[in-house]
Amino acid sequence: AKRIGFPVLIRPSYVLGGRAMRIVDTEEELERFFAEAVEAGEGGNVLLDRFLSDAIEIDVDLIGDGETFVVGGIMEHIEEAGVHSGDSACCLPPHSLDDALVQEIERQTVALGAGLKICGLMNVQFAVQRGEIYILEVNPRASRTIPFVSKAIGHPLAKYAARAMAGETLQQIGFTAPVWPKHFAVKEAILPFNKFPGVDILLGPEMRSTGEVMGIDTSFERAFMKSQEAASNSLPTSGRVFISVRNGDKLKVLELSRTLSDSRS
Repeated sequence: AKRIGFPVLIRPSYVLGGRAMRIVDTEEELERFFAEAVEAGEGGNVLLDRFLSDAIEIDVDLIGDGETFVVGGIMEHIEEAGVHSGDSACCLPPHSLDDALVQEIERQTVALGAGLKICGLMNVQFAVQRGEIYILEVNPRASRTIPFVSKAIGHPLAKYAARAMAGETLQQIGFTAPVWPKHFAVKEAILPFNKFPGVDILLGPEMRSTGEVMGIDTSFERAFMKSQEAASNSLPTSGRVFISVRNGDKLKVLELSRTLSDSRS
């Protein structure tokens, strides 16, 4: 941890849903969470990674037939990296990344699929920090994002993948190029905190959501609003706004605060 530098991500190997994963800022915290990680991993390996602060996380799903590889969807997370992908909201297509960055992410994903000779589905999680792309993990399997991506682009990717694994080519299936919808689709997680009074609602790398919804519209803002309404997170149209953030986020919240203030006038 001293060598790679704090903050670090501590996680037990071979657990589901990010169980016992923590973002750790100090040696004291590391010692406290290490025993918990060992217990969750049933005595197996405990992994330490350098945590990327102030990074945008990207989920990408790819389908392949062993020779042809096509990106199914590129999703930009709304929350910064550090929130479990199952708990974060995300947008397809990306709402803030420039075209060159999206094209490079697509190129890297296809290269990974070709290198692994994927026949079926593959999920890649990237992080973008100050314009540099990092690969967090590559899973040669279907991800929980497949239903969302399929609805957003209008193609049943799980069905296509099953046909590819049964011997058909993507050419025969008729899916040989990425589909970039003209609308925005936003996925939002359903979190059960209202059923557990007193539970810490701060999100992190350990998954807590129990479902998800989506909103679709021609603008990112309206699609996001629809996703919040579907998740029963009613957005007020009037009233006062209280803003409280940690010291490290105070500079970044200035622009948001000015936008909120200007929208009232």
